[in-house]
Amino acid sequence: MPKGKPNKRYTPEFKIMVVETMQKERLSHREVEKQFELPHRRAAEWERIYLEEGKEGFYVERRGRKSTGGTAKLKKEVEEDLIAEVQRLRAENAYLKKLNALVSERVRQEKKHK
Repeated sequence: MPKGKPNKRYTPEFKIMVVETMQKERLSHREVEKQFELPHRRAAEWERIYLEEGKEGFYVERRGRKSTGGTAKLKKEVEEDLIAEVQRLRAENAYLKKLNALVSERVRQEKKHK
């Protein structure tokens, strides 16, 4: 593409038509790119998507950065173990807070009686 020319957006239907034309007429990537005035390697990329994902692959938005992980899916038993541990730790935390309050109250009362 010449410099200064904005990127052209192609519809999914157009991409499907290009790939199917290439397959029906047994054209090379370069021949198809010349025939449809496409940038270099565009036909090869579309053919790869078509073969790997089918026609539906052209309706997926591919622009922008890829997601890096996000929330990982855990196995059911691992998730249950983690939930149980969180509940146990919350109960332990509540117990220690109450114990600390009782000890503080006892110390305060002992200082008051002296």
